[in-house]
Amino acid sequence: MRKFLFILLLVPIVEIAFVLLSGKLIGAWWTIACILLTGALGIYLLKKEGLKAKQSFQQSMRQGQPPGFALIDGILVLVAGVLLILPGFLSDLLGILLILKPVRHALRPLMIRWLKKKYQTSNVVVYTHDV
Repeated sequence: MRKFLFILLLVPIVEIAFVLLSGKLIGAWWTIACILLTGALGIYLLKKEGLKAKQSFQQSMRQGQPPGFALIDGILVLVAGVLLILPGFLSDLLGILLILKPVRHALRPLMIRWLKKKYQTSNVVVYTHDV
């Protein structure tokens, strides 16, 4: 919980510092334009990649398979979209990285390991299948 609170305080400070530095380097209007552009890009990519994740989830369900990977991709795409919509360059960079399919594929094992660790003592079972 302390880590979360620390990050919650640190991220906006870093974001503001980057925006102020950008404003000083390229000017306030260009900084605002970049923030608006990445927000619009975030909305577009969220719709596009979110639809793909939804279709993958539905296909897994139709085939009677657990939608584990599709669900993880959907969560990562949602997080990426939120990060891209938020104003700031650090959140935009993280959002763009999460939108990229190879990055999401690389994060899958980490998320699965984290989920297994979280639910190790509960009755929840995390199923995975090889693609």
